[in-house]
Amino acid sequence: MASYTVTISTGSQWFAGTDDYIYITLVGSERCSERTLLDKPLYDDFERGAVDSYQVLVRESLGTIVLVKLEKRKYWMNDDWYCRNITVKTPSGDYVEFPCFRWLVNDKEVVLRDGKACLPQDDKISLLKQHRQKELEMRRTTYRWKEWQPGFPMSIDANSHKDLPHDIRFDSEKAVDFVLNYSKAIENLFVNQFMHMFQTSWDDFADFEKIFWRIKNTISEYVMQHWKEDFMFGYQFLNGCNPVLIKKCTKLPDKFPVTHEMVSVCLERKLTLEQEVEAGNIYIVDYEVLDGISPNDTDPCTAQFLTAPMCLLYKNTEKKVLPIAIQLSQTPGEDNPIFLPTDKDYDWLLAKIWVRSADFQHHQTITHLLRTHLMTEVFAVAMFRELPAVHPVYKLLIPHIRFTIAINTKAREQLICKCGLFDKANVLGGGGHIQLVRKAMESLTFRSLTFPDIIKSRGMEKQEELPTYFYRDDGNRVWEATKIFVSDVVHIYYSTDEAVQADEEIQAFVKEVRSCGMQDSESCEFPKSVKSREELTDYLTVIVFTASAQHAAVNFGQYDWCSWIPNAPSTMRRPPPQQKGLADAKMIIDSLPDRGRSCWHLGAVWALSQYQENELYLGMYPDEHFVEKPVKAAMERFRKQLTEITKSIKRRNQTKNLPYYNMSPDRIPNSVAI
Repeated sequence: MASYTVTISTGSQWFAGTDDYIYITLVGSERCSERTLLDKPLYDDFERGAVDSYQVLVRESLGTIVLVKLEKRKYWMNDDWYCRNITVKTPSGDYVEFPCFRWLVNDKEVVLRDGKACLPQDDKISLLKQHRQKELEMRRTTYRWKEWQPGFPMSIDANSHKDLPHDIRFDSEKAVDFVLNYSKAIENLFVNQFMHMFQTSWDDFADFEKIFWRIKNTISEYVMQHWKEDFMFGYQFLNGCNPVLIKKCTKLPDKFPVTHEMVSVCLERKLTLEQEVEAGNIYIVDYEVLDGISPNDTDPCTAQFLTAPMCLLYKNTEKKVLPIAIQLSQTPGEDNPIFLPTDKDYDWLLAKIWVRSADFQHHQTITHLLRTHLMTEVFAVAMFRELPAVHPVYKLLIPHIRFTIAINTKAREQLICKCGLFDKANVLGGGGHIQLVRKAMESLTFRSLTFPDIIKSRGMEKQEELPTYFYRDDGNRVWEATKIFVSDVVHIYYSTDEAVQADEEIQAFVKEVRSCGMQDSESCEFPKSVKSREELTDYLTVIVFTASAQHAAVNFGQYDWCSWIPNAPSTMRRPPPQQKGLADAKMIIDSLPDRGRSCWHLGAVWALSQYQENELYLGMYPDEHFVEKPVKAAMERFRKQLTEITKSIKRRNQTKNLPYYNMSPDRIPNSVAI
């Protein structure tokens, strides 16, 4: 008799253990073992977090162990089980790892192959080729595409979180229940006392502090103290929640007829405005994409308003970026004046508030929802449909799509759906956010997801010109570290460019993203194939960076920058001014969100800025999908690079009144999970 020692690790998450019967069959290159019940008398097997070992006896050697078959059968009632991995010790003393990291539900069985990653063209054994194909066939049945709204990127075919495959659900659904979390936020922040006065205005700016006093946060308090200042206004285009729009102005647009005489008092170099443009000292932010989007009309008692403003900014001799002109809509005219810093204080302040409100809408719907959440889901669904678990790219990407499909499904179920939480506080509720995503899809290209390229396309790449653009600087370092790691993994498994071209599964994955996820839109310019290791590296770096660093940069600062409501109004209740000289404190207060919407807004930005329990940060890979030493060495190099970046950012932040840490690797979760 030959004895194989089978060691099984059960997950540590809630309800991972099981009381059901677990059977195993070892499949060797020469023969299979008998179906064996794994059971220890008088012992609770497969408890949460347990590691259990068993002996499987066979009459003859099985040869090389190539597959392991696990079966779960009901004991009393179905009891789901999460298996992390299996290790088989052969009679000769060799160890073979079989990663699992999945749930067995009902009377389910799974067939696992050993953890060594393998390209499809390198599989020579017929049994393994069949296993590979059967896994993909099952996945394509389980992970189906659905168009949630016309014109959106495609998403998972599931109406609710409970409809999702168990493997991609949250461990605890309560942890990501938006309604529950918003309610907790409102209660914890003591703002529920104002909810009964939902549609009443605040009395003055100081009144907003009544829902702000519980916040213990250096940046948000600094914002509250300095939000009226032009420096703070300009700084947010570089390092706030939405640092992706500012670009160098190379020519003053006809639709924004700012003259030298209007802004000459703001220019410090004794140059004309045109000369400042030529010198590279003028920047512009244009919210043209908001033009024509319908404001929220779900509340017949409260009118809400949206504009598509433009803002001209000037880099002064201290290299600070300051606003010098604001126009609140896209068409110039007498009823659309250009507001200037030399105008009356309230006129200028109200114009800046309108820009901040537009920026909040762009951030929430385009920068955050579309370009991180929805795009990562496209990559995730395509990955499940086209890459088996043995593929090295599956192993590389799986940590970076963790819980993304689940959080997006929750959002569609509770947050951005009709009558969802989005409607309660946001001017884009009631369908405006749907219109805006459709419109923004027209300019969403693959290149626009490539961090260095999009920075360069906005003329923002030179550090010496804007040394305080920390989003750019930190992002470039994280991008480069990520690309080096991805390149290391790619080169471990692909010895030549021809190997990339011969990989039918990776080509199918890239094609699936474009043809299904992006519905084969020509405007998106997503690749139809990848022809080299360099192209594959760039492609995968976009996915990992978008899901981790880019999402972190635009998500976790929401509490910092948006909790002081006058700095980021979720809606405006009076139309934009059509002439100067009319604004006063009352007009501004009456324009800002009322008490109820302010409370919902504050609860939202608090809830959305919270890290998950047991968060996994960039470079942390506790689930060992890879077993090869060269990949583990690459992971260790990646972690060391990230640690150095983190230390450098901490040193810089020690000297800053406004520290920037949203791109610090120790604050970048691996995936979009909130």
